[in-house]
Amino acid sequence: MKVLFIGDVVGSIGRQMLQDTLPQLKKHYRPQVTIVNGENAAGGRGITEKIYKEFLQTGVDVITMGNHTWDNRDIFEFIGTANKMIRPANFPEGTPGIGWTIIKVNQLKLAVVNLHGRVFMNSLDDPFRKADDILEQVRKETNCIFVDFHAETTSEKQAMGWYLDGRVSAVVGTHTHVQTNDARILPDGTGYLTDAGMTGAYDSILGVEKEIIIQKFLTQLPIRHEVPEKGRKLLSGCYVEINDQTGKCVKIENIVINEDRPFGGEFYSPKNYLSKVQQKLN
Repeated sequence: MKVLFIGDVVGSIGRQMLQDTLPQLKKHYRPQVTIVNGENAAGGRGITEKIYKEFLQTGVDVITMGNHTWDNRDIFEFIGTANKMIRPANFPEGTPGIGWTIIKVNQLKLAVVNLHGRVFMNSLDDPFRKADDILEQVRKETNCIFVDFHAETTSEKQAMGWYLDGRVSAVVGTHTHVQTNDARILPDGTGYLTDAGMTGAYDSILGVEKEIIIQKFLTQLPIRHEVPEKGRKLLSGCYVEINDQTGKCVKIENIVINEDRPFGGEFYSPKNYLSKVQQKLN
């Protein structure tokens, strides 16, 4: 099974980048399932029903969330019927929405699980024990299991990777918006990446207007995060291949697309990139 995962989509500029590049990515990787983290899709904070439907129309199969799940109040109007969107499974009992889902791909099934870290984040239910509970149910239906672990620290993400090694197909981290270069297959067959990175404004600080964040550091005064609507774009994520029978990961690789790392195709072709560089030099 081939899985394409796109890291935190931030604001309209991130949504546009996804729309621009997803067809090329699908043509290249031929994924059977496409997963997108959408917790920052609405201006950097939360998601709306319109954006949710827009993702599905773009070709996304599952949308995962994170600590910004509830930032846009519109979510309470549709989360009950959004069966292709999952929020962290270790939110307290009774929280709206679902924390995992199973996607059918012809005769195959892929379970997608969303978990939320606790270090330097909200105090939620234990994600490790919640993972155990979910796997008891999920493994009755499929060995192919993808986990989006939305967490702050590298140590907690690595701990989750090792904890689930051999029990899930992949553990991919989200939240920090900076992709890590440590994609690997752990000894017992679980694909691992500490953070998939973000999809949004390339010339920004974690997807936010850089001048605003710089002023915050200079003055220590409260600021309101503003997401750029124009400018150069970035897409980050990863590609995972899973053995259909065993559920073991057989391949995991980083994906980064921006002006400095163009992807094949008309919009991000090396020829166009070199042409832009030459224009700058002139």
